[in-house]
Amino acid sequence: MNSNFKVSLDRVEEDIAVLLVRDDESIKIDIPLPLLPSGCKEGDILDINIERDEKETEDAKKRVSSLIEKLKNK
Repeated sequence: MNSNFKVSLDRVEEDIAVLLVRDDESIKIDIPLPLLPSGCKEGDILDINIERDEKETEDAKKRVSSLIEKLKNK
């Protein structure tokens, strides 16, 4: 399931962009400025899309399980 919402770029503090969720501006998200598209400036509206990567999650779980088994067998 995806989560998609809009934010406004409220301000930049050093290298941190302060984003406000458009539907509820009491929700603030701080994100490193280099993660935003180039050319973003204060007042811009951005579209945020968050997806759960099920395959990557499963791969990470398998790697951790494998490491735990290796440690147990030492």
